[in-house]
Amino acid sequence: MSKKLNWFEYYIIHCLQTGWLEMWNNFKMWRDLISGNYENYALLNDDDPYEECYNWFWTSINLDETLPKEFLEYLHQLMDDVDSGKVETVPMTLDELNRISDLLNQEEEEWE
Repeated sequence: MSKKLNWFEYYIIHCLQTGWLEMWNNFKMWRDLISGNYENYALLNDDDPYEECYNWFWTSINLDETLPKEFLEYLHQLMDDVDSGKVETVPMTLDELNRISDLLNQEEEEWE
């Protein structure tokens, strides 16, 4: 049986927690920006850490990570369908996992 969220659960559990988490992350980025602690924001060798921190801060202010109630209920239904066997999953073999790992390692070496 799928999980049907009531509006109280949706607002208190999802919206409120997601909103506070977003504000906390924005505060941490702002703190890093004004304190000069932005060296970890550069992902590539050519990236400017200050620019990355600055851009992440201003971009994060406009982000909204709250999901619609209907979408969360759909995800719960999908999980129930997978658990009950209604949706067939395709297992990955060890060879496929090794191939993915090799491809990721090749990409990593190309960036270095």
